[in-house]
Amino acid sequence: MLLNPLPEGAGAAHDRLYRTLRTRIMHGELAPGEALTLRGIGRDYGVSMTPVREAMRRLVAEGALSLSASGRITTPALSNDRIEELAALRSLLEPELAVRALPRAHMALIERMEAINVAIAEQIAKHDASGYIRTNLEFHRTLYLRAQAPAMLAMVETVWLQLGPTMRSLYGRLNRTELPKNHRLIVAALRAGDEPGLRLAVRADVTQGLRLLAS
Repeated sequence: MLLNPLPEGAGAAHDRLYRTLRTRIMHGELAPGEALTLRGIGRDYGVSMTPVREAMRRLVAEGALSLSASGRITTPALSNDRIEELAALRSLLEPELAVRALPRAHMALIERMEAINVAIAEQIAKHDASGYIRTNLEFHRTLYLRAQAPAMLAMVETVWLQLGPTMRSLYGRLNRTELPKNHRLIVAALRAGDEPGLRLAVRADVTQGLRLLAS
């Protein structure tokens, strides 16, 4: 019985496997330092070794997985310096995306983000780390898509991918019981058209937790 059979549809098997694993890693479904084997992935997803090797190669190239000199593949267990570096990237890129999105932040977008905040609160109530990460990233991505800056967004998503397993650890450490206050500040700044306030709220939201983890 397959653990996570790939969905049917167009596209090469390795591309579908790559996207499935990429999403799982980004959403923190795998813990930091978790080992993966080609044979195990092939068995769990019902594919042969060739697409598994290609998918793993792409994920290693993106920093989503680590490959040791002995050939061992694991999810990244980030050092404090690496966490600080990735937090700095988020603090540079994400406020810029948010500010670029601000002129296109119509009421329907704001209402959509408020609905996502409700979903985030539900995941917190269920103590679902992966669900929290998924909906939290959806909140940010929904805003950043309005920036119409695909190259910048792609860079941000690569950072999210590298941080996925670490974000899972961070969720446990923060022990959240309510919606992050900066999400409310982000929505309020969008409603008010407050560019400095939006930049500040996004920067605080994307770095505060990571800096705690690296302390």
